[in-house]
Amino acid sequence: MFDKQNVRVEMDGMVALVTLARPPVNALDRLTRREIIDIFDEISQRDDVRCAVLTAAGNTFCAGADLKDRPDPANPGDFLEHNRMTRETGNAIKECSKPVVAAVNGAALGAGLGLMAACDIFYASENAVFGMPEINVGLAGGASMLHSLFGRSTTRRMFFTGVRLSAAELKARSIIEEVTTPEALIPTAMDVAQEIASKAPLAINYAKQAANMVENMPQRDAYRLEQNYTMALSRTDDAKEARMAFLEKRTPVFKGR
Repeated sequence: MFDKQNVRVEMDGMVALVTLARPPVNALDRLTRREIIDIFDEISQRDDVRCAVLTAAGNTFCAGADLKDRPDPANPGDFLEHNRMTRETGNAIKECSKPVVAAVNGAALGAGLGLMAACDIFYASENAVFGMPEINVGLAGGASMLHSLFGRSTTRRMFFTGVRLSAAELKARSIIEEVTTPEALIPTAMDVAQEIASKAPLAINYAKQAANMVENMPQRDAYRLEQNYTMALSRTDDAKEARMAFLEKRTPVFKGR
């Protein structure tokens, strides 16, 4: 349960701190991708986890895909299996029923930047850099990942040149929440994760679904979806408890129903 060979998990209350631990640069091979998928699928279904923080051991968040673990074009089906695993690594985080906070503690490159982009809220240390350098090894990286973070021009400049941007540059573009010292990164990310974990779990679950769904919906349809979620939540015991706790000026006790 939880801890894997290249990914470890520590619990702090109802927050799961998920740490990539594949030295020297936390490059993603198939085993590590499978472990990430398994862990976030488990987090999605565990009642004792209400939020997660994704970070990495060492001085590199993730240098991207492990070039020593490339698929073999001569082996029919190998590329398709590899690509499916690559897609699902990000999907397991993005579709996780619990919010995921990224705590980027160094270079987040290629698939590493994709891991961050799949998260919900972004923090970075002052030594973090971000890039999609696949063009430098004759490949095309993830424009869709860049597009989810940056505007048209920056997306294409990063995609076509492999240029790296600093944490300060991302903060100036309002892409990440805060740039911290390396020492303050995890405490800062954990603080917001603990605040999220204190909210009504069903409400957070619906909020995560809504945040994902409305990104690609017309505003009218998106707001209707959110209203439907609000109607459903208003009938829950947790919503009643939240209202009573507010009126009685006390901390609510949520039961997830």
